[in-house]
Amino acid sequence: MPSVPPLGPALCRLADSFLRQTGRNHSTTAAAAGAAVLTGALLVAATGSASAQTITPTTPGSSAFTAPHGAAPAPALVQVAGPSSYTLPSEQASAQEYVAVAANLLTVQAAEPAPAAEAQPEPAAQEAPAAPAPAPEPAPAPVPAPAPAPEWSAPVPGAPTSNPYGVRNPHYAAGYHTGVDFAVSPGTPLLAVGNATVVSAGWDGAYGKEVVLRLADGRYAQYAHMSSISVSAGQRVAAGQQIGSSGSTGNSTGPHLHFEIRSANQYGAVINPIAYLSARGVTDF
Repeated sequence: MPSVPPLGPALCRLADSFLRQTGRNHSTTAAAAGAAVLTGALLVAATGSASAQTITPTTPGSSAFTAPHGAAPAPALVQVAGPSSYTLPSEQASAQEYVAVAANLLTVQAAEPAPAAEAQPEPAAQEAPAAPAPAPEPAPAPVPAPAPAPEWSAPVPGAPTSNPYGVRNPHYAAGYHTGVDFAVSPGTPLLAVGNATVVSAGWDGAYGKEVVLRLADGRYAQYAHMSSISVSAGQRVAAGQQIGSSGSTGNSTGPHLHFEIRSANQYGAVINPIAYLSARGVTDF
């Protein structure tokens, strides 16, 4: 058995005082307490002094176990950690950022809901640029006014004359040509020279098929040697309206229109047809 160093006067006095205070009737308890005191004395004696047992930290900086405590962990959680030596990546880094955390704590942290993000106001809806106003539709072209109805017309517009008015001829009852002859082919349309009323329409001896019109000014227009008639007595006609077609009926030597202007509805009461129509603006003959 190894030798135990002497306790020294101070320890002896401490032990003696302890025994007197507890009493001799508690021998068992006193024996146990004395054993504990003796054991502590042996440990101090072995190391030399109590200050030699102070433990200094080996890790620089703050420690996870000395940092301010948060909420107490759940009773079922177990924290496990062991000492390890490491070097911080840089002098400015904090050791707290590199503390190892148990895997079960990581699971708990992941399960905790993240703080709700503050609702960001929705951006104001930008108004769509106003569509350009449609171009105004062009005004419809004005409908041209209808040309005024002619008041006067040539009996056969553009036809040449073959026998003028007033030529002396003993074969005519009047001794001269009472009208004007227009050289036209058979079937050429014949037109009313003015607004008029049909006085007669039919056969008239030497004139063959004939139409007589009473004009608005009271004069009469006579058409002779016609091949066909398209109006009847009492009918009103307008200037330029067709009244029949040219031919060579009656006392005629070939197709033509014999045309007269009369001051009265009788033979021989005639005036120059070309001069009469010319005075009313008709020039196409």
